[in-house]
Amino acid sequence: MKKEIFNEKHLENNKKKNVLFVATVTSHINAFHIPYLKWFKEQGYEVHVASKGNEKIEYCDRHFNLPFERFPFKSNNIKAYKELKKIIDNNKYDIIHCHTPVGGVLTRLSARKARKKGTKVLYTAHGFHFFKGAPLLNWLIYYPVEKICARWTDCLITINEEDYQLAKKKLNKAKQIEYVHGVGVNSAEFKKGILNNEKKEQLRKSLGINKDDFVIIYPAELSNRKNQGMLIRAIKLIHEEKRKKIKVLLPGKDSKNGEYQQLANSLGVSEQILFLGFRNDIADLLQISDLEVSTSKQEGLPVNIMETMFSGVPIIATNCRGNRDIVDNLVEIGEDELLSQKIEDAMINKQKYICKINEKYELKNVMSEMEKIYRQL
Repeated sequence: MKKEIFNEKHLENNKKKNVLFVATVTSHINAFHIPYLKWFKEQGYEVHVASKGNEKIEYCDRHFNLPFERFPFKSNNIKAYKELKKIIDNNKYDIIHCHTPVGGVLTRLSARKARKKGTKVLYTAHGFHFFKGAPLLNWLIYYPVEKICARWTDCLITINEEDYQLAKKKLNKAKQIEYVHGVGVNSAEFKKGILNNEKKEQLRKSLGINKDDFVIIYPAELSNRKNQGMLIRAIKLIHEEKRKKIKVLLPGKDSKNGEYQQLANSLGVSEQILFLGFRNDIADLLQISDLEVSTSKQEGLPVNIMETMFSGVPIIATNCRGNRDIVDNLVEIGEDELLSQKIEDAMINKQKYICKINEKYELKNVMSEMEKIYRQL
């Protein structure tokens, strides 16, 4: 009997440290968290990921493809919860770091038993669905759930000032609440001068952009949340002679099924608006752009704006959570005419709209913030 107990303790003491990252979809992990998986591998951890989608994930030793759904009341989420609970109970993780609203809730529910045995659970809120100005329904659905889940959270991580203050006030059942400056941007990929003049000219030509065109970019999924309709309407309000010199690049997956293309056609600005679909060359597109305009209705901390900040391209953005953490030149959501006036002004006074670079958003600095949190758990 004593020998068996010794063997169990011996195995436990020699068990390799392990970590589990959870997100609703695999694309979220690949877009934002690969540097953190790499860091854990370098620290000697076995790295697991649970998410929906079977895309390859670098620095991942084991991937669990679970049937998460983004909408919380889908029946598949019950199945995902049951599978995730088995995974957590069987693997006895040292650390679990969950992301995205559904992934975050189901993980913390699943890990209640594991926490009693020493597992530390972190949740990064990439923008709460309840915020100043959010629909009442968002507060009725998402806020009570997050308030309950806070008590099963060892560290609640927020990425903008508004969420941080809200968490400290209303979600203070979490053992620890931290403010981290986003997921981090590798600024070297976005700094000026990456493309030489010849390659810039080739890219502009491939997109049908003339040499003297003023290029506006808004890299984001076409959606209600990103609100590209406001930008399209603002372009229509710009004086015709100036408008003819404008090209608007809208790279991003179309979740509106052509609605914004129809809007551009109906307003007679389809020649100015270039719908590019999904692109993996945003850094290059920024190099040929004169201005970014973000008309988003809500953000956690917008990666596209951080990337543009490091590129030195001027920025105009709507006054919403996340945007106002970075950008000074803001317009209220729905103020199409004021946005059109600011765009005209930026065509003459570009320097006025350049954001001062804040090194806090640099990947290496954000990773230092996260490393400190991981080590003190």
